[in-house]
Order: sequence, then C-alpha cells, then structure tokens
Amino acid sequence: MRRRLLNELLGIDYPLIQGGMAQVATGQFAAAVSNAGSLGIIAAGGLSSEQVRKQIHAARELTSKPFGVNVMLMAPDVEAVAAMLAEEKVFVITTGAGNPSPYIADWKLAGSKVIPVVPSVALAQRMEKAGADAVVAEGTESGGHVGELTTMALVPQVVDAVSIPVIAAGGIASGRQLCAALALGACGAQMGTALLVSEECPVHPNYKQALIVAKDISTVVTGRTMGAPVRILKNQMAREYIKLEKEAANREEMEALTLGSLRRAVFEGDRETGSFMAGQVAGQLDEIQPLKTIFESIMAEYRLTLAGLPQL
Repeated sequence: MRRRLLNELLGIDYPLIQGGMAQVATGQFAAAVSNAGSLGIIAAGGLSSEQVRKQIHAARELTSKPFGVNVMLMAPDVEAVAAMLAEEKVFVITTGAGNPSPYIADWKLAGSKVIPVVPSVALAQRMEKAGADAVVAEGTESGGHVGELTTMALVPQVVDAVSIPVIAAGGIASGRQLCAALALGACGAQMGTALLVSEECPVHPNYKQALIVAKDISTVVTGRTMGAPVRILKNQMAREYIKLEKEAANREEMEALTLGSLRRAVFEGDRETGSFMAGQVAGQLDEIQPLKTIFESIMAEYRLTLAGLPQL
C-alpha cells in the first residue's frame, strides 16, 4: 500500500512543516509559512499562555490555512499553555524538550493532531503508545537543542519501530535531502534553518547574513557538559562558552554568558554575544528568498532528483 505523504495527511500543498523556533516563529511568520504551502508553527517557548493565545489569534487573522503550535515542555507554565491550546483547538501541536503524555488526551479530545519531536526510538515508541498522531524524528544536524543520533541513522530506525507517520528533521534544506528523507521512510520533513533566510522571517538582518556566509563547519554544539546541547553558529560567545566547558566552570558562569543571548541574536543581530541557533545546513544557504520560492525550489529539485536516480 502506498505511503501517504505529509501534505495528504495535513491538507497542505507540500510535505513540509516549519520548525518551532523560539523567539522567531511568531503568529505572523507561521501564517506566512502556511500561506506559502507548508505548515507554519508558532513557538510557545518563552511566552506565557496568553501571549501564545494572542499569537494564535494573529495567525488566524492572516491565514485560513492550517497551522500549529510548538510547546516546550520544560517551560515553567507548560500546564497553562497546554490547557489554553485545548481551548483554542489548535490544528497541530508539536512538542519538544520533554514528554507530552499528560496532555495528549486533552489535546486530541479538542481535535488537535499531536506530533512530538523525538531524538530516539524509545521516546518515539512511548509517544505512539500515548496516542500521538505522528512523530518528528530530529537528528543532531539540526539547529538549537539537539540529540546525539544523525538523521540518516535515526529516521529509518524510528520508521521501523512505530506504525504512525514519521517526519524527518535535521539537515534538510534541499530537494535532494527531502528525497533522502522520504527514501528513509519518512512521510515528509521539518525545516528550520533554511527558513531563517526567507524574506518573511522576522530575525535581524545580521542573523540572515551570518547564515548566508556560513560554511559547512560553521556550527558548533555547546552545552554538552550541562546536559543541554545546543547547536549554534560559531562566534565569540560560542568560543567563550566552550572554553568555560573545558575549564569545568560552574553552572552560574555559563548561564551568565548565555543569558538573553538568543534575544540578542534574533532582535539585535549581535554578532559577537548573540546565540545564532542554526543547523549544519547553514553552509548550503546563499540567498534570501520568499518562502514560496524556497518551497517551490525544494519540490522542483526533489522531482529532478527522483527522476535522475539510477535504476538498480
């Protein structure tokens, strides 16, 4: 039986969803992504439940197409956010940094599709048992908080371990990579870094320019010794943080260095002390384009790649 693709499952144009990037994925940006043919996602990280509600309402004013909300489960007010999402009957809820099992039943009762982000087979299986509609298997190539397994290794193992649809994430910014993800058994892909250089993305121009000039080795993972690995672009702050890790500095010193760093990157474009979260695909990005152009280019390259594969 033919596997259904993500766009068929969600009623969107392309088998692509946007990652829930904190401080970046506003209601306006999510609506722009949805209007361009993919599934936009509002990031709840760092926002109160009422602030997230306002972003949901803003998105609904800008699009009639499906969109979702990403919940950071480690947030202190996660219960209030979870209850609000059930009230708002959000179309799709993605989750990260924790186990959403306590909330899944209420979300599904409200009619939402629940799609947790997972870094391992074990968590994917737990999410299936808890009632998740699909999972995003995210490899360590991604930007922001990362796991240990690569997308190439993680996705097929998750596909083999669960019966629900699997969306691939981490290291996907082109049609060739989408083709590879589908070959691994995924029904579609989640993208984040590649959308940061869209015209519609609200990040500071310096953030976009840092991605445009990035090379294949321009990212680094910080925070491994703290148990919270995060992939970012190399800059002064990243180098200082890694130096502190090597020196076994205390938690207070490292937290002081990163306090407010994501905001400084997104809103101020601070090249030296900002935390420019980005995946390893940053080296592939070379121009700023409209979202629609990015998605159409990916799908066109996907079709060319598929047609050009040698027949065994």
